[in-house]
Amino acid sequence: MLDRRRVLRTLAGLFLSGFGLGGYAYAWEPARQGVTRYRLKPAGWPDGKQLRLAVISDLHVGGVHMPLSRVGAIVDQVNLLKPDLVLLLGDFVASRARRPGDPAPSEWASELARLAAPAGRFAVLGNHDWWQDERAQHRLGGPTQAGLALETAGIPVLENRALRLETGAGPLWLAGLGDQEAFAMRRRPRGRRYGIDDLPATLAMFEDDAPLILMAHEPDIFAGAPARITLTLSGHTHGGQVRLFGWSPLVPSRYGNRYAYGHVRENGRDLIVSAGLGTSKLPIRLGAPPEIVLVELG
Repeated sequence: MLDRRRVLRTLAGLFLSGFGLGGYAYAWEPARQGVTRYRLKPAGWPDGKQLRLAVISDLHVGGVHMPLSRVGAIVDQVNLLKPDLVLLLGDFVASRARRPGDPAPSEWASELARLAAPAGRFAVLGNHDWWQDERAQHRLGGPTQAGLALETAGIPVLENRALRLETGAGPLWLAGLGDQEAFAMRRRPRGRRYGIDDLPATLAMFEDDAPLILMAHEPDIFAGAPARITLTLSGHTHGGQVRLFGWSPLVPSRYGNRYAYGHVRENGRDLIVSAGLGTSKLPIRLGAPPEIVLVELG
């Protein structure tokens, strides 16, 4: 016969454990960020040359855990890392319709303009930067408010565009892919793709064999990316936002956990997927803490 007191004690323990875990996932883990470091020498990287890349992804400014003040703190933390190049991988805005109390794009862009890197600061847009912009959705094209704010703040937005940079490690091609899900939530004319990504056109801009880094908000493009790309950097997945023993139950990718998080090497090609900094949809993180990514090449 079951002891009623023991049953009640067990149920109370389970409730308190669940409450404590939920509180951690809502109030603690999403509210602070660390630095995740990767050291690698991709195929084709020149011997003896080193480059430090700071990667910021998925801020979702205006969300529960991302007030404007935290954007400023993240910028200060990145600058202390003294990167050679700062790359911003999209989803600057909250994953919902804009609210009157949200920081204006010009406000968070002004904070990001304080990022310091001798080789420059560059950005791509994410799906929510498109989805939250009703005008861009209506005309099925840019410019977006987020993109204009970044450009005005002096941060170039690379959309199916490549630039040749001179860095301390020598010449480098930096490319940014248009978002692969820009119009996924919108009714489109028959035959119109739901992304604005154009990898072939982007690759056609390269004029020599200098190393090539590709910024792509969603990591799915990596599955078919050519070996010419030295390194692909992505966000979007938030590491699944809930990650248990290296596995996430829900990943916004056609490939599930294959590209959910971290350093992936396939057929000699390298991909790094950031867990990002903000939260999307549900305001929780568990086992996928917010991160600034520092990639040390060479």
